[in-house]
Amino acid sequence: MEFVQYEDAEKFAEVAEPVIEKNEDVFSLFYGILQAIKAGKYENPFMAVVSDRGEVLALLQMTPPHPLNLVIVDESRKDETIDFIVRELRSASVPVPSIISVKQWAIAFADVWERQTGKKQRLLMDQGLYRLDEVEEKLEMSPGSWRFASGEDAPLIENWFALFEEDANLDRTLPALIQERVAAFLDAREVFLWEDEGKVVSMMKKSRPTKNSVTVSLVFTPKEERKKGYARTMVAQGSKELLKDYEFCVLYTDMMNPTSNKIYKEIGYKHIVDSLHIGFEK
Repeated sequence: MEFVQYEDAEKFAEVAEPVIEKNEDVFSLFYGILQAIKAGKYENPFMAVVSDRGEVLALLQMTPPHPLNLVIVDESRKDETIDFIVRELRSASVPVPSIISVKQWAIAFADVWERQTGKKQRLLMDQGLYRLDEVEEKLEMSPGSWRFASGEDAPLIENWFALFEEDANLDRTLPALIQERVAAFLDAREVFLWEDEGKVVSMMKKSRPTKNSVTVSLVFTPKEERKKGYARTMVAQGSKELLKDYEFCVLYTDMMNPTSNKIYKEIGYKHIVDSLHIGFEK
């Protein structure tokens, strides 16, 4: 086997994209981040390919401090490939704070990483990946209408960003960085808001666009406005708008939250694969 690390994103894409595009929905996270790397939005990304006699066996991508994203291409050689990857990462002293991947691949990698490094693993998020090709037209909608967020909405979105991280048990982002990110979201017209009688009651975000697909993320409704159908309506209407420009939408859900999984299915999203985010002790 051969482990090749890439510094040039375009050259890495020449190898990775033909593989990813065959299952763009399943590998939407990897594909979307790769587009952002190519656009220069990440500093010092880690990109690598594992191959054997010209056959691609696995792809790796990481934008520190975010998790390592692993794609196994040849399932029949998964175990030996992962064992080889871990040895190569350790040999090159590549820090791996966490892994995100298709469930069985994430588990296999975490077990080998823990065994070889002694660093204990911890489940950070049990996720389901869903795909939407068309919105269920018979879906009952909540009152109100959607609009793109503007600069005047920045303080509200910054607050909701922090509350979203709290609800999802994610690592907290520093307020200054939240402010910077929200400003970028607004400049790119990526945030959708649902407004009812002049009050903003829910939001969602457009993320990681590619030629064919786009990810729905940062779905949030404040506690006082929940159980009124606002989130479902926001995602349905926002996704419908996105489908004007993309073939399909994808989103990740928390599998431990039956409510969110239920409402996305009602909208028309279909579960396509399970994904795990596993962290390792520092």
